Amino acid sequence: MKKSRSFGSSSSLNGQKNWDSRRSRKMAEISQALSVCPVDVAALRRMAISEGGLLSDDIRCRVWPRLLNVPPHVLEQEPETVERENNKDYNQVLLDVQRSLRRFPPGMPDEQREGLQEELIDIILRVLKRNPQLHYYQGYHDIVVTFLLVLEERLATALVEKLSTHHLRAEVGTIFALSWLITWFGHVLSDFRHVVRLYDFFLACHPLMPIYFAAVIVLYREEEVLECECDMAMVHHLLSQIPQDLPYEMLISRAGDLFVQFPPSELAREAATQESTAASTFKDFDLASTQQRPDSVLRRRRRQRPAEPSKAGSGPGPTVAVARPSVARRFMRLAVMGLTVALGAAAIAVVNTALEWAPKLDLFP
Repeated sequence: MKKSRSFGSSSSLNGQKNWDSRRSRKMAEISQALSVCPVDVAALRRMAISEGGLLSDDIRCRVWPRLLNVPPHVLEQEPETVERENNKDYNQVLLDVQRSLRRFPPGMPDEQREGLQEELIDIILRVLKRNPQLHYYQGYHDIVVTFLLVLEERLATALVEKLSTHHLRAEVGTIFALSWLITWFGHVLSDFRHVVRLYDFFLACHPLMPIYFAAVIVLYREEEVLECECDMAMVHHLLSQIPQDLPYEMLISRAGDLFVQFPPSELAREAATQESTAASTFKDFDLASTQQRPDSVLRRRRRQRPAEPSKAGSGPGPTVAVARPSVARRFMRLAVMGLTVALGAAAIAVVNTALEWAPKLDLFP
């Protein structure tokens, strides 16, 4: 027993040393990328995507503006005073901000939190006033508060405005949308460390990356989804209750792989062929169109997957279901396209607007 405990302690210590070494090396690489002229934004993107993200809020204050390509003179502008009276969005913004207590660190003094909530209201109203083409939606404050907690009001205003006029500018209207996507997971994750880790990833990537990440979560929870009763309310409830202990680094890696397999240009071509939200045009829903329950069809398909052949001489052994590559590819495509279809006409708008401005980046060499 003593030997086992000693081995475990040694292994844990070595793991901590390895992480400390990688962390120090990464911090040095980030500093190097920020110190050159022009700033090495490509390296910063790689650092934000790779394991651990940007490591600290101090680093995020320096790197996030670079990832969003906000000019220095914009960052230096002092935010103007916001007039709240007769503002059409003020009442709704106030209600949402008052309900945002859990988004602030536990134990924060009330006076400090209330001051941040006032700044949060001002940032939202300021961005909307500067950009009358934008429309406030419930959940937008969850994105803004993330920036405010990492940055101070001046920087947060500049970055939120850039984000709102690019990544978030689709006209979604009054349609069904998971709170994951419209808040960049800020509303559904309780640990702020996980939230900012995802923001590192999303800010460094294509504007559609939150959809890829959402698709990866659905794929990761495949068994739960397929076992759920085929009822919109029940599926919505299941997907809304996101697990808090997800393997985030692994899912980030898988989302990058999914992005490479199904790039936005391919999704744009496929989305353009769809009529409104008519999911029945998908080949994967052919059986459902013959009045068979979709959940029953998916379960039957899963049972019909070929079993992995047992090794010679080892007996029959347990049956292991192995998905054919084509089936797995269709299921991944279905997860991505299913989420975009769930967002209705916004899918095409998001894809097209994202493709218009987003730089072509080699993010996953």
